[in-house]
Amino acid sequence: MTGVVNVSAIVDGAKIGPFNLKLLIASGLLLIADGFDLGAIGFAGPGIMKEFGLNGQSLGLLFSSSIAAGFLGPPLFGFFADKLGRKRVIVGGTLLFGCLTLVTVTATTFYELLFMRVLAGIALAGMLPIVVTLNCEFAPARFRATLVMLVFTGVTFGGALPGFIAAHFMASHGWRVLFWVGGLAPIGLAFLLAYALPESIKYLALRPERRRELVSILRNVRPDISIPDAATFELIGEDNNSKFSLGALVEGRLRVLTPLFWVSNFVAVMGVYFMNQLLPTMLSTSGVSSADAAMATTLFQVGGTIGSLVSMRFLDRVGLLPVPLLFAGAIPLTILIGMPGWSIPMLFTIIFFAGFCILGAQLGNIGTEGNIYPTFVRSSGVGSMFAAGRIGGGIGPLLGGMALGAGVPLPNIFLALAVPFAGGMLATAVAVPLYRRHLNGGSELAIGREPRDIAVPIQPRS
Repeated sequence: MTGVVNVSAIVDGAKIGPFNLKLLIASGLLLIADGFDLGAIGFAGPGIMKEFGLNGQSLGLLFSSSIAAGFLGPPLFGFFADKLGRKRVIVGGTLLFGCLTLVTVTATTFYELLFMRVLAGIALAGMLPIVVTLNCEFAPARFRATLVMLVFTGVTFGGALPGFIAAHFMASHGWRVLFWVGGLAPIGLAFLLAYALPESIKYLALRPERRRELVSILRNVRPDISIPDAATFELIGEDNNSKFSLGALVEGRLRVLTPLFWVSNFVAVMGVYFMNQLLPTMLSTSGVSSADAAMATTLFQVGGTIGSLVSMRFLDRVGLLPVPLLFAGAIPLTILIGMPGWSIPMLFTIIFFAGFCILGAQLGNIGTEGNIYPTFVRSSGVGSMFAAGRIGGGIGPLLGGMALGAGVPLPNIFLALAVPFAGGMLATAVAVPLYRRHLNGGSELAIGREPRDIAVPIQPRS
């Protein structure tokens, strides 16, 4: 039997099984490494300041290095992933990140440390959109946002690990122990991923010379069907070109959708970094104890994790609609944080739901933005979203710190923070119908409709 096999239909008709779970676990481990790195520098900060005789400004430069790296890494790695493949870039990037993090322990000056942090940050930030892309290309459309957002809960788990390492080993081994762990673990993980991680079948479908690899992976994804030996493979429902083109990110409906998603990522990540980096300080200056300020920041993260878990199934069922609703919720909650006179339990509640909305909106972006791009530029498209987010992540804390240093009252600072959330709400509200039409008109699966299984000559395996 011969015919054209629609690879997209094979993916969308699959049930969630061992293959997806293995990919979910492997990807989650990478995100744990990301969370660990983001948290480790905060715990290492006091020791670094003491050893190198730094002031607060120099330490702030070190902290912000990952933000600059996050602007460079995603589009660079996205380009290579669209040219060379998702697996190669993820494995190579993980190994590179681990080695650069490990070399950090040899730093003898502040500028050596800063240089290594920037390079490691480029590698780490560059891998994240590729992980999103790979999971997006293996997930059935009706579960796509769910699986991608589950992967990103690994950041929360990873962020908790440096505190455990610091509490038990920093007193005897110093701040470098965090980077020993943060470097050796990704190096070991890279070798594991080289064995366990599959290449994207949608990427392989565009490369006939790798047909044998594609067939092998397809049979693991769908053991319930028999693929004809003489079949050819296509991505029906996608407009793919034979050559990579950055211009494809802003063609057709993407001319509007891509900038709208850029705005949404910029605003959401700006809010996340603002809260993570400045909330403890701002609460402490308003009379909240250090312990309560730390707990409030933790509750912000917990709320965001729960927000993503609650919204992920809605994103798969109704499209992008939950994201503008979450931005809308973030507006009054952010304003309320800055108002004086709250009891500690009430303040904790407000911050928890602020995290639910702000972090939930950003993870909603991550869960949906990969859907809008054709396979041949998907990694670059998602990479551009991460880059836009990191720009916001740099600007938010910078402006907030300047306002705090200038003595601007806290209610005014949080009121100003709410304004960009209104912009994010409007941008995503405009994107909601465009996103729906884009998916309904350009894929095998329309939102709110069960997928057809495989409308090609493929037989069930007896």
